[in-house]
This record gives sequence, C-alpha cells and structure tokens, in this order.
Amino acid sequence: MEVFGNYLMAFIGTGGLFAPILFISFHLLRPLFFLPVVFICISGGILFGAVAGTVYSIIGITLSSVVFYFIIKWMPKSFDKLLRVKKKMMGGHAELTTSQITLLRLVPFIHFHLLSLCLIEISGSFKDYTKSSLLSNIPLAFVYTSIGGWISNLTPLHIFVFLTALLPFIYLLRRKEIIIKWQEFFQVST
Repeated sequence: MEVFGNYLMAFIGTGGLFAPILFISFHLLRPLFFLPVVFICISGGILFGAVAGTVYSIIGITLSSVVFYFIIKWMPKSFDKLLRVKKKMMGGHAELTTSQITLLRLVPFIHFHLLSLCLIEISGSFKDYTKSSLLSNIPLAFVYTSIGGWISNLTPLHIFVFLTALLPFIYLLRRKEIIIKWQEFFQVST
C-alpha cells in the first residue's frame, strides 16, 4: 500500500492546475486505500507547502467527515454496530468532548472515523457535527502539514515523549460528570 500511496502522491504532484482538486479527492478516497490521514497531510505539506497544504487538507478531511456522516446515517444497522464496538472499547459511559477528540486526532494510530463517530454521538444536528468536525480537523491538518518533514523523521523516543505529553491534556479536558440511568444502575440479571 505504501508504494501505491507514493505513486498516487507523485501523480497528484504532477497534476498541475488540477493538483489541489486531485489532492482533496484523494482525501475522500483515503479510507478505500487504508491510508492514514497523517500520511496524506504530510504529503500535502511536501507537495503544496505549509499554508496551501493545510488549507487543502482541512477541506479534504472535512469533506471526508461529511461523507462519513451521510454514509453512517444511511446505514443505521452499521451505525448501531459501530456504537456497540465503541462502547466495548471505551466503556458504556465514556463520552468524549470536542476538545478531547481534537487532541486524539493528533495521535497517529487512533482511527479517524472512530473519532468522527464520537463527534456524531455528541452532536445534536448535522450543522453541529460539521462545525465540530471542522474545528477538530484544523489542528490535525496544521500540525502534520506544517511540520511534516520534521515529524516523519522523529525517533520512537520523540514520539513516545509527544504522546506522553498529550495524555494529561486528554484527562484534564474530559467530561466531569457521568450520567447513569436508573435501569442501568439497578440492572436485574436474568
């Protein structure tokens, strides 16, 4: 897959006037190729520079999130199945805030659309979801596009230090209350 991704990025780089459109389209096709968002954002910084690459990445990532919203709402059984998987992974009463999701998007190995699912869960409407998604995508695109060359050459020690520094912020920005329904608390075993 890495060779295929490199080939596509070389194709986009030689695309001329259509290169930004190809790059944004590649963000939409990214889940089909199982490529991480970080790879594409770093490539955008290399191909277009920090400012233009950040803008194109924000547009592409936000459009990808919007497409995910419509696809997941179109398939309610899959939505329910994903919510059960999320519940198993994160616990039944864990609800992330938009600030936590923004920080978690900076962690390269956390699934992008799982965090989008968390945003869908806490958003009241499509407009709220789109706004939250856009705001949580800006730091991701900015960080990985602007310092793409630097972050791609990090040693495992530097990555460990960066992730360790993120953990206290995720804890501090958590939702402070847990709501447990009466029936869940006094659940009767049958």
